[in-house]
Amino acid sequence: MLRSQSTRKLKRQWGTERHSTPLSIFHDKPSTRKMAYGGLAIIMTIGFWIAYVISTIIKEYFKGPITYQFVMESLGYLLIVTLLTFSALMYLIARQGALQRFSKHVRIPRADIDRYLEKNQPKVTVLIPSYDEEPEVVRKTLLSAALQEYPHIRIVLLLDDAPYPKDPAASDRLNATRQLVKEINDLFAAPRQLFESKLTEYLSELESSSHIRPEITKELAEHYAWAADWLDQLVNKEEIGDHVGEFFADEVVGGLSSELRLVYKALLASYNEKVSIPVNRISQLYKRLTWIFNTELDIFERKKFASLSHEPNKAMNLNSYIGLMGRTFDQVETPDGPILVPATEIQNGRNITFPDSEFVLTLDADSILRPGYCLRLVYFLQQPDNVRVAVVQTPYSSFRGAATRIERIAGATTDIQHILHQGMTYYNATFWVGANAIIRKSALEQISETEWVGNFEIRRYIQDRTVIEDTESSVDLAKHDWTLINYPERLSYSATPPDFGSLIVQRRRWANGGLIILPKLWSLVRNRKKQGNTMSKTEILIRVNYLASISWASFGLLFMLAYPIDGRLLSPLVIFAALPYFLAMSSDLKYCNYKRSDVFRIYGFNLILLPVNLAGVLTSIQQALSAQKIPFARTPKIKDRTVSPMLYVISPHLIIGISLVILWRGIMLENWGNAAFAAFNVITATWAVVEFIGIKNSVVDVWLGIKNWLYVPVKKKQKNQEKEHAQSLDWQAILYHGDAGMRLSNNASNQSTLTTLTPHVEEKEVVHS
Repeated sequence: MLRSQSTRKLKRQWGTERHSTPLSIFHDKPSTRKMAYGGLAIIMTIGFWIAYVISTIIKEYFKGPITYQFVMESLGYLLIVTLLTFSALMYLIARQGALQRFSKHVRIPRADIDRYLEKNQPKVTVLIPSYDEEPEVVRKTLLSAALQEYPHIRIVLLLDDAPYPKDPAASDRLNATRQLVKEINDLFAAPRQLFESKLTEYLSELESSSHIRPEITKELAEHYAWAADWLDQLVNKEEIGDHVGEFFADEVVGGLSSELRLVYKALLASYNEKVSIPVNRISQLYKRLTWIFNTELDIFERKKFASLSHEPNKAMNLNSYIGLMGRTFDQVETPDGPILVPATEIQNGRNITFPDSEFVLTLDADSILRPGYCLRLVYFLQQPDNVRVAVVQTPYSSFRGAATRIERIAGATTDIQHILHQGMTYYNATFWVGANAIIRKSALEQISETEWVGNFEIRRYIQDRTVIEDTESSVDLAKHDWTLINYPERLSYSATPPDFGSLIVQRRRWANGGLIILPKLWSLVRNRKKQGNTMSKTEILIRVNYLASISWASFGLLFMLAYPIDGRLLSPLVIFAALPYFLAMSSDLKYCNYKRSDVFRIYGFNLILLPVNLAGVLTSIQQALSAQKIPFARTPKIKDRTVSPMLYVISPHLIIGISLVILWRGIMLENWGNAAFAAFNVITATWAVVEFIGIKNSVVDVWLGIKNWLYVPVKKKQKNQEKEHAQSLDWQAILYHGDAGMRLSNNASNQSTLTTLTPHVEEKEVVHS
């Protein structure tokens, strides 16, 4: 397939993938042997842990005499080993649940879905929150949502940038992003009008005659060929700059084109063989063409309105629009900016109405959906057995063919997590992942909270206490007896940070918040027990591990790295208890088309991310103590490298240094267990620093960190300083606010009431090189 290529040549590192072929939509059905090995791994992990406790810890206590130091060391080491073994066990259990689901999943035929949606067409609103994104990134997301084959779908881009930026570059980027909605609406106008008219002609012919012409099949085939050609032309105009662009062109637009061309060939074959296709199926195929192109795109910017929350997080961006859905407002101008006031009377053209829908599809601006995502997940929610399902999602997969080694290995962890999330659903322990999901709006209404800030009503559907808002909302939904499901197919994909600097922002955000949500989970457990609907122990353990494992794994690994453990506590049984976990992960990596040896790269990858995870955990503890919200830190998505903060560059080298000291000390004291563990950490961490950070990049980032620390830019003095500090009389603010208007005009003219109460603080730590 011909298509235009980007003029920019991406620099590819050695050791990366040369192909961009994604994983299959369908999971392979696991063999009986594989499932048996999975069960055996669980038994072995428990067995070796028990053997270690009996043969090492308890045995040493009976030997005696024991010192206070040994007692504390043994208890501490046993706690760490137990928690790390527990996390490994939860991995194996969730994995086993995923294998069970994959073995039973049967894909619903397309004809059954078309037959159902022909008569049942619940509306879907796609909400795409975007903040400081590149226009080409947002465009792919919008198009992937627009190409969803669904009867009634409305897409709203929720722009969260400052609406009137002073920086010319930011203004140009924002205007280009705003223009995307009109461009895509105009792009889809011609095929939408064509196929709506063809459907009308067909239905008119069907009403006037009880029989349809044999040629109608051939005409329908030609319509499918035209649609496929239109999509091919769209692909040919695409600029393929990287592996994400290749995926979008080949798998989203090209994949839909191939499917339509296949239908064209099938219809043409039936016409040539003079076989009559049932009238109902012909009608469904005509309607399918209108479903593909009848998308309606809109744009909304909450920061233009003083009556909406301006809190700096994705949750409140979504909440602001969801709170407006199904309601009609009048726009009133005030000195603080326009506000939305509930309309007292409906006047066409003078009110602002926000259409409502039964389902809401939330989609991150850096994520891409396959064309069948919306169709299949809404059909799933509409089944009688799923009336209490609030959220259905497909945990996102990674884009293959990354140009950097760190993006490749981070993508491998993403694909492993996809499997684990599928297994969590088997035990009713699903967490909303957040990058994509279809949500039943009635469920959001049930968990919503309302507060008043000044004279404005603020509705909170998705919690924003933490930056992992989707995780906390999962617990809220479970409290109201709603369930969440991970659909067992790969239908969504999301970008992975391509460098260490951007990965720091993402992983520190992921590590923050779990501990804060944990008390809410215990409350859920108690409430379920009082109601007689007791949660299973497996569900509780999986949920606890999901929320808290980063905390204990980070502190535990730090302790094992830095503290020379008494040789009497070391035993090969600890390694044997961890071995099933690593073997299972290597098998899962092979299943996802990675190398088995990548399990060692992931270990080193986690070592250099240890300071990042610790920072996220400590921030979570700080937030719990101070009750202050943490601003949402957007993961940078740029073509160039993101400079890493100096602390996170130096820390991996300190880990290597500490491990070298432990190695030398272990050799001197003939503590060979400690020495072997330290040597392994030195090798994997050094490998990770060289592969994922780079020696040159480390030197540059440290130098920039020192330079920024030593040199503080001097602010230029204003010429007219006296005039700037002079108080100006803002008569509009005085008439609107009263006496407070004078103070507002002196301190912050044209600043919204909510912004004054909750200022939009944005992270400015990311520097680009």
